[in-house]
Amino acid sequence: MRIGEKQRLRVVRKTDFGIYLAAREGDRDMVLLPAKEVPQGTSPGDEMEVFVYRDSKDRPIATTRTPRILLGQAGVLTVKEVGRIGAFLDWGLEKDLFLPYKEMTKKVKAGDEILVRVYLDKSGRLCASMKGLYDLLSTASPYRVGDEVTGRVYEFGHDFGTFVAVDDKYSAMIPRHEDVSGLTIGQRISARVTNVKEDGKLDITIRQKAYLQMDEDAKALLELLDSYAGVFPFTEKASPEVILRETGLSKNAFKRAIGRLYRERLVEINDGKIRKRG
Repeated sequence: MRIGEKQRLRVVRKTDFGIYLAAREGDRDMVLLPAKEVPQGTSPGDEMEVFVYRDSKDRPIATTRTPRILLGQAGVLTVKEVGRIGAFLDWGLEKDLFLPYKEMTKKVKAGDEILVRVYLDKSGRLCASMKGLYDLLSTASPYRVGDEVTGRVYEFGHDFGTFVAVDDKYSAMIPRHEDVSGLTIGQRISARVTNVKEDGKLDITIRQKAYLQMDEDAKALLELLDSYAGVFPFTEKASPEVILRETGLSKNAFKRAIGRLYRERLVEINDGKIRKRG
């Protein structure tokens, strides 16, 4: 029998405290299904589908319940409590799922909803992890370029971008040139699909469409200019890295916003600097 999976097993022995199940008659590798979960009228020789996990004493045990996520799957679970060695998550079974501190990517508290996967630790116990989610997310999303989506931030991959689970199950990424300084692990966001890759993964943006975002960016730059005493010591000709570091905008977004301010005669550009007018 397989820990962490749904499987069909045969009833091989009946007792006052439950029934023992095995893959086949005569198999010595048996697991108990407690009496409170045994369907009425069950007899030796019957087959039934159960989920096998370990109880609080680390003994294999069967249940007719189906947990919210199985071994090797990812999904959102609620934190029930946080203890000395980790957190315990509600996954729909009598025994909560353990999330060790070393498998957390952020501190969690009771009531938090977090995206996790289920794995077997070295001792064969089912545990949760907030890491290693990328390969478990689906690439078969129904979304197209321009669609508005919601998702959950699950990892900051600084060399690539920010990884997001759209609808908590589809693989997506915010490109690294976007300002994500205001985002945190586990945060729910609204975004727009900008590209669907050949492998089905989504590129998304948290920025508005250019003509809407330009107003927001221009307003933000005016406020930022005040913190620079009214003068940026660089122009739109600066490197993309400098512009992103100083303003949080991509070079193209910066050029659009500064162009808007210049046309409205709110700034002037000369001597390699941008100055706020009057």
